[in-house]
Amino acid sequence: MELEAIKKAYRRYARLYDLYFGAVFQPGRKAVIQRMDCRAGQRVLEVGVGTGLSLPLYPDGVRVTGIDISPEMLDRARARLARESIDRRIELHVMDAERTSFPSDSFDKVVAMYVVSVVPHPKRLVDEMRRVCKPNGEIFIVNHFHSPNPIVGTAESLLAPLSRLVGFHPDFCLETFVRDTKLEVVDKQPVNLFGYWSMLRARNNKEAAEPLSFNATA
Repeated sequence: MELEAIKKAYRRYARLYDLYFGAVFQPGRKAVIQRMDCRAGQRVLEVGVGTGLSLPLYPDGVRVTGIDISPEMLDRARARLARESIDRRIELHVMDAERTSFPSDSFDKVVAMYVVSVVPHPKRLVDEMRRVCKPNGEIFIVNHFHSPNPIVGTAESLLAPLSRLVGFHPDFCLETFVRDTKLEVVDKQPVNLFGYWSMLRARNNKEAAEPLSFNATA
């Protein structure tokens, strides 16, 4: 998907995003932040922070930076921070996740929730996440991947041509993603309703290791 198509889709979603994607995706947000095990003083980058639904979940003392390509989504994230009086060190920036302005090795952990099937170039996104994450830091990803179920998988493939309209790629393949990005995945867990989404935890090995092989039923 082109960047302008993404901006247009999320400009359209912004007003009702929490209604559409709030409660149904919140278990995945809670699971990944719990799995991140953030400690006071650590720096975390959240890529594609959107309307900030995850921000109240971070522990006190963690320095969170959230970026998103959509100004309209970030306006709602800022309103959330003010409305909920979140007293944490949180910064929000309009920024292209594939080309951030952060120095290398800036963050202890980098997380992308429901983002990798949205961006134009997933490999560039992961390369950038790897660059700004400290050596031996951790990278976390929560996303839907193409279902191995023949019926569901066929439906996702049929929806693929509508990706510009819906704002993501319904037929995004996990094995292809891991192979192309060379993520050193150390853990994979199902999240959200029926385990339809996956949470990946990866070690930020700057010399990217060979990808893991996944069992389709995992």
